[in-house]
Amino acid sequence: MPPKRRSKRPGLLSSTRPPTVKSKHATLSAKATRTLIRSHHQLLKARTQAEQAGDDALVSSINAQIEANGGLESYQIASKIGQSGERGGDSSKTLVDWIKPQLNEWKTTLPKLRVLEVGALSTKNVCSRTPSLEVSRIDLNSQEPGILKQDFMERPLPSTEEEKFHIISLSLVLNYVPDPVGRGDMLKRCVQFLTSNCPISLPPTLFLVLPVACVDNSRYLTEERLLAILASLGFHLVETRRTSKLIYQLWNYTGVSSPQSFKKEMLNPGHKRNNFAIIMGES
Repeated sequence: MPPKRRSKRPGLLSSTRPPTVKSKHATLSAKATRTLIRSHHQLLKARTQAEQAGDDALVSSINAQIEANGGLESYQIASKIGQSGERGGDSSKTLVDWIKPQLNEWKTTLPKLRVLEVGALSTKNVCSRTPSLEVSRIDLNSQEPGILKQDFMERPLPSTEEEKFHIISLSLVLNYVPDPVGRGDMLKRCVQFLTSNCPISLPPTLFLVLPVACVDNSRYLTEERLLAILASLGFHLVETRRTSKLIYQLWNYTGVSSPQSFKKEMLNPGHKRNNFAIIMGES
């Protein structure tokens, strides 16, 4: 008697998907991701220097290199991979965890807290899924609907308190700015977008995420200098944590500033260190 033929179990739907559905970028290793991001930053810095020197030919050459490497889109893909669950996760989870005690005060009868997420890569991160938060997302190169294509430095200044935000998120944004003066200007500009008119007991808040190397391995910036810069603008550090790659900080805006000038000066000598800096005048 011939053996019974076993009925074939239906396959999973995922197994029928064409290979093209999977992004080739998802296979980027952690090292390749870091290399792509680092190369993009270096090219942006070189282009800024060429622009300041008035070398149009060099600017064109660097622009060609940036495009050959995939441009801003490839940088964003690498950043998304770097923020995936396998590579450290969504940074906005840390923000929400830190302000959770205040968010617990929120009730559905109250207005939502307005969040400005600069350099947004997703509309599905933790802060976007938090009921008490209303998130406005902007980025230089919007990757999906719900993210406005806009440069924060060119965003019109708010004319009313209702156009301001209770929270501003700069997650891996300040390090993308190619020159030290521009970084200082970005931090100063944040103050103009914050409001203290909050329905719960949350002060105006700045969430800042930087690569650890920016503060630990720079010739021109230390964590102490970063604290001094933000304190001069009226910010008070309330939370901080580190991973092997990133430093997360939560700053409350006090409204009490003491304008100072911070120049590019040697703070941490060493030939293997980087040149990340923040320059700020008193104005």
